[in-house]
Amino acid sequence: MIVDCHSHIWPSPEQLGPGALPDLARPMVFGRERIRLLPKADTASHHILSEPAGRCFVLGFRSRYLGADIPNQFLADYCGEHADQMVGFAGIDPTEDDACRQVRQITTESNLKGITLCPAAQDFHPCDTRAMEVYEAAAELKLPIIFDHGVYVSPQIKLEYGRPILLDEVVRNFPNLKILIADMGYPWIDETFILLAKHANLYADISAMLQKPWIAYDALVRAWQHQIDEKICFGSDFPFSDAATAVNTLYHLNFFAQGTNLPVIPREVLRSIVERDVPGILGIHLPTTRIIAAPPKSRPNHRNL
Repeated sequence: MIVDCHSHIWPSPEQLGPGALPDLARPMVFGRERIRLLPKADTASHHILSEPAGRCFVLGFRSRYLGADIPNQFLADYCGEHADQMVGFAGIDPTEDDACRQVRQITTESNLKGITLCPAAQDFHPCDTRAMEVYEAAAELKLPIIFDHGVYVSPQIKLEYGRPILLDEVVRNFPNLKILIADMGYPWIDETFILLAKHANLYADISAMLQKPWIAYDALVRAWQHQIDEKICFGSDFPFSDAATAVNTLYHLNFFAQGTNLPVIPREVLRSIVERDVPGILGIHLPTTRIIAAPPKSRPNHRNL
């Protein structure tokens, strides 16, 4: 079964904060005109384009710092409507006074199964006391955490708070807390590798990297060579891509090695990433779902490598 552990939805792009819109827009060329279009992130589009995935994680986001708020109830309603496929992760901002109450509310009042944090976009150091209290609550409730760096959200984000190495102290203090680092911790992929090798309950997804196929190929070759490929999970990064396109790109990463002496990533490694039981390794208990497999067979577009 294909598991997509990284996707986003929002009722309106304005809810990502006033500075987000220009940076979220994708450049498109029509004739001689170059314009930027916002990706569609509505629930109908998400549900249709997630179809290859038997399970799909949907990540929330809120930031007092950026004035962003995708309501967790909106997320819970959507995931509840499609409980056989969608797995929601509440957006929690540790800088809010009631952040721990919001974490505890997840297990009593919603269909959400974990939490999403974005230190760089929420203006907090990962070891901030307020954040440590959130980790403690999550560990107590056995809620996994996805750290999404959100480097695309706004020019106002603080990159210094997004470095994966800052999570080392967090994991040392909460060794039983299940944590997934989004986007391989890009651009600090090597820091992510060090953490994956060091900590048993730490994982990473390859989502945004699949829009940069050469970087994804290089990262997965090194992960395989360092024997940490079993810690890597698949994600589409919807709405910036979709599950079918991302799976297709992943299965064709060895395109770069054709006719060269570059190493080839074993196909069984690629398949294990796509079909990794991410809910299982993160300790998420879910109802039985339909199985959708069969990766697409067409070759991805490499014009922008």
